[in-house]
Amino acid sequence: MIYVIATVRIRPDALEIYATLAQPVIAAARQEPGCIRYELGASLTDPQTLIFVSQWQTREQLTGHLGAPHMIAFREATKPYMADIGIEIVHSERVEVL
Repeated sequence: MIYVIATVRIRPDALEIYATLAQPVIAAARQEPGCIRYELGASLTDPQTLIFVSQWQTREQLTGHLGAPHMIAFREATKPYMADIGIEIVHSERVEVL
């Protein structure tokens, strides 16, 4: 089992647009094979930062999610609204940083 923590800093005045675009992607991800959990929250200290937390059965299933058509379209659609992104994949024995 692995966890993914994606921290996305949103450009000023784009938070609502980004969050709206994320909702159907979150719903689709929750239906994917291997997805145990997929949540979106906001930083308590920075109102321009959103945090995705997801849990997957295997790294291979996560890889499938990252290559899914809805994820590719979401990344393209939200590029203009993002200032920065950091992704950590937490395995039981190590942490990958993308």
